Amino acid sequence: MLNRLRNFLRAPEAKASRTARLLTLESGGRARWTPRDYAALTREGYVKNAIVHRSVRLVAENAASVVFLLYEGAAAHDKHPLLDLIARPNPRQDGATLLEALYSYLLLAGNAYVEAVALDGAVRELYALRPDRMRLVPGADGWPEAYEYNVAGTTLRFEQNAAPLPPILHLTAFHPLDDHYGLAPLEAAAVAVDTHNAAAKWNKALLDNSARPSGALVYSGPEGSVLSDNQFERLKQELEDQYQGTLAAGRPLLLEGGLDWKPLSLSPKDMDFLQAKHTAAREIALSFGVPPMLLGIPGDNTYSNYQEANRALWRQTVLPLAGRLGAALTQWLAPVFGGELRLEVDTDRVDALAADRSALWERVTHAPFLTLNEKRALTGFAPLEGGDRLG
Repeated sequence: MLNRLRNFLRAPEAKASRTARLLTLESGGRARWTPRDYAALTREGYVKNAIVHRSVRLVAENAASVVFLLYEGAAAHDKHPLLDLIARPNPRQDGATLLEALYSYLLLAGNAYVEAVALDGAVRELYALRPDRMRLVPGADGWPEAYEYNVAGTTLRFEQNAAPLPPILHLTAFHPLDDHYGLAPLEAAAVAVDTHNAAAKWNKALLDNSARPSGALVYSGPEGSVLSDNQFERLKQELEDQYQGTLAAGRPLLLEGGLDWKPLSLSPKDMDFLQAKHTAAREIALSFGVPPMLLGIPGDNTYSNYQEANRALWRQTVLPLAGRLGAALTQWLAPVFGGELRLEVDTDRVDALAADRSALWERVTHAPFLTLNEKRALTGFAPLEGGDRLG
């Protein structure tokens, strides 16, 4: 009787992940700031480095140009409110512009945030939010209970238990050491970016110094004699005024009174300057999943190799990124629009994959052991009534 009374008074069982509280280290709902300096990485990378800038734009623009197909089960929809929302997400942006921003944020910060604006139970608009202004607030169970967006001294809080759907979709790149925030390709390439930027600055400084390596003026006057302080300052000032900078390029150095010029530093060839710069550029490109030859980095840049590199960019980088975003959007928005919806990339409209598509059609056409519906399934089409026959 006593045991039954204890069972009756016991708190009801709540199902939750047993590791969630370990992941958050008993955070108790405290706000957690992003651990990386997004502004500094973006400034040194995307703003100041041509390789990073072009890599991000190449991936983001291509991924934003793909066309999504909407399926409900096996049926494809040509027109649907979800497709209209993605095509016209808000009054200020078209679909491609919004998606390009999301892809760029994901590459530069490792995180991308989408805000859904709902009215009368329906999602009307989507907006991309800057990742450096957003912070995640974990709940007691370890999952995000809210997001806080800070701008101009004002904080706006998005509760994730709001109806009809969580107002924020948080996209992350995988990070093995962080439970909430993603690891950006730019952060992985930070050392290569610094090397590439330093090489560019060194080259610019060399050009500003008339493309001459640094050196020293050696005074070899009478034994025991030295330059006076006034002579030293005057000589130093004349060198700065007359022989430094691009305007003084090629000007001969007139030496007198026992002065001799001794170059000190190594030449660019000795330092293997260009090779170091190309190596850093290659590492940056590879971190973003871009074949180096597409960025003009010296290599085997033949026409056939360029076509293969472009195909590799789409197969290994662009399509997985676009497919992941499509899956995340449908998982987030499908409950509002109803039905078992899914967004898939229409690879038939990707010019870079035309050769692969032609080869697939050729194989399917000359496969007499496949039924008509099996052929249609292999090429991405829905089955037809009476199509279960060989043809």
